[in-house]
Amino acid sequence: MGVRATLLALAVAQRGRPRTHPLRRILDAIFYVLRTGCPWRYLPSNFPAWQTVYYHFRQFRRKNTLHALYTALHRAERERVGRHPDATAAIMDSQSVKTVEESGGIRGYDGGKLVKGRKRHRLVDTLGLPIAWYVTPADLSDPQGARRLLGGLAYFVPRLKKVWADAAYRGKELAEWCRQQGAGWDLEIVEREPGTRGFAVQPRRWIVERSFAWLSRNRRLAKDYERKVQTSETLIELASTRLVLSRRAAHRAPDSAEVRSCS
Repeated sequence: MGVRATLLALAVAQRGRPRTHPLRRILDAIFYVLRTGCPWRYLPSNFPAWQTVYYHFRQFRRKNTLHALYTALHRAERERVGRHPDATAAIMDSQSVKTVEESGGIRGYDGGKLVKGRKRHRLVDTLGLPIAWYVTPADLSDPQGARRLLGGLAYFVPRLKKVWADAAYRGKELAEWCRQQGAGWDLEIVEREPGTRGFAVQPRRWIVERSFAWLSRNRRLAKDYERKVQTSETLIELASTRLVLSRRAAHRAPDSAEVRSCS
């Protein structure tokens, strides 16, 4: 499904009374919560009521609408820069973030990063745009997280052949699992050069690190405030959607005008 078709499906109400608020205002309010980090109940009065905004957010998540939108935008952005819509190479990594009292029911302790909270596992393409993401307690090891992140993904990335990762994913068992799970995925570990001290940019790995930095621009993702990990994953998806929309708007892509007119 293309970007235009996905946006039309998002805009048209299938059942019930006509929409009171334009879809643009609903999405603006959701992006406001994501960007500023404010609680739903603290939405400014110039937006629709927070109950209305949260209702639509929940419906979008339950119906997988936001995922369909991001997938269409991601493919369109790759085509815009001259890439095939389906990536052949990707980079994998994880990020541990703290939780708060509200989200403390599902968390763990990452002894390596000394963080008590949750871990975000991400697979990004060579542009740094996410292909897949998965949120777990922080005490889950990276190899175990990789299995959850990549399990069942082969159908959705049919051209993927190469996956780069850091030393935390080292091991013949995981490499063999990747070959079997992905029908030939090659897991390559990118390690530091011997004798390197201090900070050094690592080939390929810097792409996924930059992708995590892009996430941190959204204050709602500075920590994991969500009671459910599914909500955390949806907010990561929203942040990725906002990133792609910004890239396309900066280059005056035709589909960005469709987003503005969809109300």
